[in-house]
Amino acid sequence: MKRDPAINDNRPYQQCSISVMDTIADPNIRFDEKGICNYYYEYLEKEKTHVHSGAEGERKLQELVQAIRASGEGKKYDCITGVSGGVDSTYVALMAKRLGLRPLIVHFDNSWNSELATKNIENIISTLGFDLYTLVVDWQEFRDLQRAYLKASVVDIEAITDHAIFGTLYRLAAKHDIKYILSGANVVTEAILPSHWIWNKSDHENIRDIHAQFGQVPLKTYPLFTARQKRFDMVRKKIETFDLLNYLPYNKKEVKQAITAELGWRDYGGKHYESVFTRFYQGYILPAKFGIDKRKAHLSNLIFSGQIQKQEALDELQAPIYDPAQLKEDYVFVLKKLGFSVDEFEKIMAAPRREHREFRTEMSIYEKYPWAKGFKPVGDMVKKFL
Repeated sequence: MKRDPAINDNRPYQQCSISVMDTIADPNIRFDEKGICNYYYEYLEKEKTHVHSGAEGERKLQELVQAIRASGEGKKYDCITGVSGGVDSTYVALMAKRLGLRPLIVHFDNSWNSELATKNIENIISTLGFDLYTLVVDWQEFRDLQRAYLKASVVDIEAITDHAIFGTLYRLAAKHDIKYILSGANVVTEAILPSHWIWNKSDHENIRDIHAQFGQVPLKTYPLFTARQKRFDMVRKKIETFDLLNYLPYNKKEVKQAITAELGWRDYGGKHYESVFTRFYQGYILPAKFGIDKRKAHLSNLIFSGQIQKQEALDELQAPIYDPAQLKEDYVFVLKKLGFSVDEFEKIMAAPRREHREFRTEMSIYEKYPWAKGFKPVGDMVKKFL
C-alpha cells in the first residue's frame, strides 16, 4: 500500500490515554507527557469556539431563528436543509419544525439509498409537512464517477457525493432567494478526522481531473460547484450556513430516541450507513485498502464530548467492523451495480494508494491572485474576482 509521504510509519504503537485514537489511525498523531493526543486538544478548541450552550447558547439560537424568519418574510421558504435519512439531518429537520422554521428539504439521490433511509425520509416529510426536492443524478454519470475514483485509488471516494449535496443546496438557495442553509455538521459527534482520511469536498478541479483520467461518461447532470460560485453565493447572494446542532444540547443516544418516537425513524447500524455504498466504503474499502477504521475517530469524538466512556469504545471496536453476512451480500451487490468483475475490483483493492494532490486541485483566490492577501476576502479589489 502506497502511503502519503508525510506519514511516519516508523514509530512504536501508542494509543491516546483518553480516547481510542492511535498510531494506526494516524501515524503522525502527537501525544503530550500524559499520553493525551492532539485530537483531544483540537476538540476542546472547536468546542470552545463553536458550541454554544446554556443561557448564552439559547439567546444566540433565538437571535438566529429570528433572523432566519425575518429573511423569509413573503417567501415560501426561510431556509433550506439536506436530508439523508441519517441521525443528524433528521434531527435538524425535526428541530426546524419545533423552532417554527419553514425549510425546503433537499435530498440528493445517487441511487445508493438503503430501504431504511428511504423510509426514514418519507416519515420526515409526511410527519413534519415540509416540501421535498429530490435531485436524481443521472446514474450512468455518477456510476462512472465512482468507478473513476476507485480506479484512481484515492481515499475520499465519498467526496463526489458530498460535493453534489453542497452544490445542490447552494444552487437551490440562490434560486429561491433563501439566505440560510441549515447544516447537520456539529462538534460533539464529528469534530475530528485525520487529514489523510479525507479531501476538500469543494474541490471541483480534483473531481474533474480524476474523472478526465479514469472516467468515460460526460458529466452533464452532475452538479459540479466551483469555489468561485460558492463565494459568489455567499458574498453577493448573502447565503449563510448555520450549524444548528452546535446551538442545541446534542446527545446522540437521546436524539435517536427522540426521532424514533416522533418520526418513526429506524436505525441503520452505523454512522452514515443510510447509504449502501457508504456502508461498503467505510466498512470494507477503507479498512481493507487504506487501513482506516473510521469508528476510532467517531468513538473518540463521543468520548471527548462526554457521551461515552473509553471502555465502551474499546468494546465496540472489538466487534467486527462489518457483519460478515451483510458484507458478503453487499460485496456482490456493489460490484454488480458498479460493473466490476471480482478480478477487476480486487486489482483495484490491491493497487497502491494515490494522493488527491497528485491530481489537479482547485487553487484558492490567494494562489491565483497573490496580491489579494493584503485585502479582506470581501474587499472591493477582491470582490470582482469572486
